[in-house]
Amino acid sequence: MAYFQKEIETASREQIRAWQDERLVKTVNHVWNNCEYYRNKMKDRGVEPGDIRSRDDLYKLPFLTKDDLRDAYPYGLMSMPLSECVRIQSTSGTTGKRVIAFYTQHDIDLWDDCCARAIMAVGGTKEDVVQVCYGYGLFTGGPGLNGGSHKVGSLTLPMSSGNTERQLQFMTDLGATIICCTPSYAQYLAESIHEAGLRDKIKLKAGIFGAEAWTEEMRRDIEERLGIKAYDIYGLTELSGPGVSFECEAQAGMHINEDHFIAEIIDPDTGEVLPEGSKGELVFTSITKEAFPLLRYRTKDICVLNSAPCSCGRTHIRMAKPMGRSDDMLIVKGVNVFPSQIEQVLLSKGLTSNYQIVVDRKGVTDSLEVRVEMTPELFSDTMGAMTQKETEITEALKAMLGILAKVSIVGPKSIVRSEGKAVRVIDKRNLYNT
Repeated sequence: MAYFQKEIETASREQIRAWQDERLVKTVNHVWNNCEYYRNKMKDRGVEPGDIRSRDDLYKLPFLTKDDLRDAYPYGLMSMPLSECVRIQSTSGTTGKRVIAFYTQHDIDLWDDCCARAIMAVGGTKEDVVQVCYGYGLFTGGPGLNGGSHKVGSLTLPMSSGNTERQLQFMTDLGATIICCTPSYAQYLAESIHEAGLRDKIKLKAGIFGAEAWTEEMRRDIEERLGIKAYDIYGLTELSGPGVSFECEAQAGMHINEDHFIAEIIDPDTGEVLPEGSKGELVFTSITKEAFPLLRYRTKDICVLNSAPCSCGRTHIRMAKPMGRSDDMLIVKGVNVFPSQIEQVLLSKGLTSNYQIVVDRKGVTDSLEVRVEMTPELFSDTMGAMTQKETEITEALKAMLGILAKVSIVGPKSIVRSEGKAVRVIDKRNLYNT
C-alpha cells in the first residue's frame, strides 16, 4: 500500500484529534485578528477566540454559507494581506456572483499535498503518466490534480477539458495510465475510444473522477468500458478544490484530509450537529489555510461520515459519496427528487447515463419527464419492446420517487454530450416568477 505522507495518513485518531484541536484554535485567532467580516459574525454570535479551546467547541461558531461569500465579495473574507496572496480560483458564478478563493503559496503547497495523496491512493507513482482533463484557469480541477501529480513526480499531461480528438492522441501516444476528469466526460471518452477502435491501444489503469454527482452504477459502467478502476474525489473551490477527500483502493468512501479539514454532519433544517453515522448536510472547517480559511462552511451536500478502520490502513474519517444536495433537489408535486435517484434507476435497468430531466408546469400542475438515450441493444428492438422498456422504467421511477414521470427513450447521441459538468436538469417552471 502506497502513501504520499504515510505518518500523517496513518496517524492515530488521538494524534489527528490533537492536530485538529491545536489548528482550530490557531485558525480562529487568525481570522479574528485579520478578518473584520469573521470578527463581526463571531461577535453577533457572542463568541470570542477564548471560547474555542478544542473541536468540542466548534458548535459555538457561526455557520458560513455561499451567501456570506457573495456578500463579502471580493476581499471581505481574506485573512492575509493581498501582497501575500499568489493566486485566486473561482466558481462558475452561474447562480449569482462568482465565489473567489485566495491562496498563499503555503496554501497551494498544502493543496498539492492533498491531491498527491489522492493520486498515490489509487496506485499512482512517479512512473505513471497522469492525464488531467479537468478545466484549468479559474476552475480548481485542473490546477489541483496538476499540482498533485507534480508532487508525486508523475509525468503530467495538462490537457484541460475538451478537444477529445487531441485527448485520445496524447492518451495513446504518451501512454497515459491515470486519467482525471468528470465522470460524464470519462463516459464520453469511453464512447470515443470505442468508436475510434483504440480500446486495445490505451494503457489506463485508474481514473480520478469528481466535480459532479455520479452513482455506483455509473462507476461500474466506466470501469467496464475503459478497463480501469474508477475512484471518487471531492472538493469545493471554497475550501481549496479537489483533494478535500479521496477514495483509496478499497473504494469504500472518501478519506477526508483531517489534518487540514474538520468535518461535521448537521440537520440541514435546524443546524443541529448529528452523531456519526447520521445522514445530513456536510459542514467543513479548514484549519491550515492562511488566505481564505472557512469556518463551519455549509456545503449543502448530503452524506454520512464513517470512522471505522479502512483496509488501506489510512485512519482519516471517510465520507460517503454525496447522496444529493439540500439546495438543488427538485420539488415536483410536493415530492423531493434528487437527480441521483433517477440515474440510479436508469443504470440499474441497463440504460445509459446520458439522460436529461425536464420539469415543467402547466397551470398549477408539475410534470416530470426523463429523457434517456437508447442502448445499442434497444436500437435493434421493435417499437413494442421500446414501449415495454419505457413502461418498466416508469414503474421503477414511481417506486423510487413516489410520483409518476414520463419516460422517453430517445435516439443515440440525441442528448448533447458534455466536456465538463453534464447538464442533467432542465427546469422550465420559472418558479421564482410565479
